[in-house]
Amino acid sequence: MLRTVAAAVMMMLAVTACGHTPSSVGSTVPVAQSDAEEAVRVGAARTEMYIPLLKGKRVALLSNHTGMVGDRHTLDIMLDSGINVTTIFSPEHGFRGTADAGEHVKSSVDPQTGIPIASLYSGKTRMPAKSVMDSIDIIVTDIQDVGLRFYTYYITMIDLMNAAARYGKEFMVLDRPNPNGMTVDGPILDMKYKSGVGRLPIPILHGMTLGELANMAIGEGWLADSAIVPLKVIPVEGYTHSTRYELPIAPSPNLPDMKSVYLYPSLCLFEGTPVSVGRGTDLPFRIYGHPAMKGRDFSFTPESRPGAKNPPLLGKLCHGENLSGLSDSAIIARGVDLSYVIDAYRDLGMGDKFFTSFFELLTGDRSVREQIKAGKSADEIKAGWADDVAMFREQRAPYLLYPE
Repeated sequence: MLRTVAAAVMMMLAVTACGHTPSSVGSTVPVAQSDAEEAVRVGAARTEMYIPLLKGKRVALLSNHTGMVGDRHTLDIMLDSGINVTTIFSPEHGFRGTADAGEHVKSSVDPQTGIPIASLYSGKTRMPAKSVMDSIDIIVTDIQDVGLRFYTYYITMIDLMNAAARYGKEFMVLDRPNPNGMTVDGPILDMKYKSGVGRLPIPILHGMTLGELANMAIGEGWLADSAIVPLKVIPVEGYTHSTRYELPIAPSPNLPDMKSVYLYPSLCLFEGTPVSVGRGTDLPFRIYGHPAMKGRDFSFTPESRPGAKNPPLLGKLCHGENLSGLSDSAIIARGVDLSYVIDAYRDLGMGDKFFTSFFELLTGDRSVREQIKAGKSADEIKAGWADDVAMFREQRAPYLLYPE
């Protein structure tokens, strides 16, 4: 009798990046759903639409711990439906979602099913081996993204779309809502800063689902050599871009709740500075601080823990700000908010040494650093990319699957 992947996923995710059993919405185990979530039916749940299309084909599944429909993993649903899944592709954080950000994850075999897991984050290459691609007919993506240009799950999908184009394979996306899908904001990626944390010329908050991004990547010629891939998107039922969708499972170890998901577009920019965003604490991406910051009432000390084995400023007492008291609505309304980075920049007085080259890979634009150094406010800098955001909204309109 098949031992389900779902059971193993839920057991392995019982300990979060904060090192305790979670109990709140957005934690790493399913919890009570919001009204919006109950009205939404993710693509993976619409088996009547995709199982018949996969019959008789050799299937590779890109997924991780977020690929759940209730208490069942999409892999289990496929196997129980007689689908021949020959390969599992795993993204950043691995198939179980427990690896650190950027940590190399080895290829392996899923112990519950015996299906080979081909890691796309092993540190060697993001392109699957020819032997793997020769063993499949179609790649299916079912993974929960958070709608940020520097969040790597969509990049893994684009890499696999390029692989499908090179080897003549089909591609399918079992779509899921974008929890930041109500917002489009931030500078457009200058493609000279294309990297492992930025692959497409889109704003930081693009407001699209993976299915919509896949459509746009093909339609805009963004795949390698402007390739065309046979694509089928199984859409989400009951979703619009104004839907406030609360994630039932944390998408990665350091985004344990919705507050962190909403603050991530703004606080992730600190990863290109010496400032900590709370990795190795109970409040990742809710706080920021540095040992030399002055006049602060809030302090924290990053420590090694699952999902943050060697966090920035490990073991050092940091002084800074705790943004947990902000309302979700206020955070969402601000979109990409540079005021936090500007606050730390002015406090530390380090000048250009405050920034690393990674800052440009995250912002996707050199001008943000220069404007901060020139003393401009967050609102002044945001006004500078407003026209680009408006043009992107027009550009993406033909590819949207859901009303705004």
